[in-house]
Amino acid sequence: MTPDPAPSDIQAVEALKSARERILAELRKVIVGQDEVVDQLLTALFANGHVLLVGVPGLAKTLLVSSLARVLDLKFNRIQFTPDLMPSDITGTDILEEDQATGKRTMRFIHGPVFANILLADEINRTPPKTQAALLQAMQEKEVTAGGQTFRLALPFFVLATQNPIELEGTYPLPEAQLDRFMFNVRVDYPSQSEEEKIVATTTSSYEAQLERVLSGADILELQKLIRRVPATEHVVRYAVRLARATRAGAAAAGGTDAPEFVRQWVSWGAGPRASQYLVLGAKTRAVLRGRFAPGIEDVKAVALAVLRHRIITNFTAEAEGIRPERIIEDLLKTVPSE
Repeated sequence: MTPDPAPSDIQAVEALKSARERILAELRKVIVGQDEVVDQLLTALFANGHVLLVGVPGLAKTLLVSSLARVLDLKFNRIQFTPDLMPSDITGTDILEEDQATGKRTMRFIHGPVFANILLADEINRTPPKTQAALLQAMQEKEVTAGGQTFRLALPFFVLATQNPIELEGTYPLPEAQLDRFMFNVRVDYPSQSEEEKIVATTTSSYEAQLERVLSGADILELQKLIRRVPATEHVVRYAVRLARATRAGAAAAGGTDAPEFVRQWVSWGAGPRASQYLVLGAKTRAVLRGRFAPGIEDVKAVALAVLRHRIITNFTAEAEGIRPERIIEDLLKTVPSE
């Protein structure tokens, strides 16, 4: 039995459902289509997670993120990741200052672009691992250490990193440890023909959208706490854990059975415990965004692709047969029992 929600929480759930609809309406003023992508971004934001956006150039990823920051009244910074980018270009640096009156010299820390509420790490795989790692502490601990001092980041703090899936020359693939820190891996696809016609008509005219603020940073922090208070039933948690464990070749899944045959055939490494946590958190957030106070199995299934696709490492056999992680996840959703 799950405890009955407090009346204030029920009101907050209704408020968040209404806010989601208003946010979508505002973003549709500048973004054509991509409703599913927007929904996934909002789910990760309210679950206090980070997102890896994968898509070819020109699909309005930067416009989407900057527009979301305006609608949510959050400070937005963008970093263009390049091979010569240094860690201090992200976190900030110490400078030597001289007091004109006394002549005394002191060190002062200048905040880098990571000190924002929404940080867009554009083409994150174009910079070497040392610089990529500069984001790790910020993403996980919500703080930055520089010059022997630790600085807390302003909350909420949300990292959206983009990757171009077709241009791999001169890139540095993200290590699995850093990939695992992203709650979702979201694919941004080409628009349909009708959507593209609308995009071209809008962007080549004098039309300028006026976006209105829907939520503030303080509202988002309260709603993130609400998500944590939302109960998840035992069978939902059990299904999320069962699904994550089924991705591990040779690992024991629920009921003492091994991972499915196709997983053992195609997977080198599966999803870790963080995937189970994000499946439940994502399911909770998705349910609340739709006005429900408790998640169901369908909510876990709805977020499974975004949570698991970057946590499944396929082997040579899968690559030779053209088997991608998405195919494996779809097969798992059909075969892993929900009861």
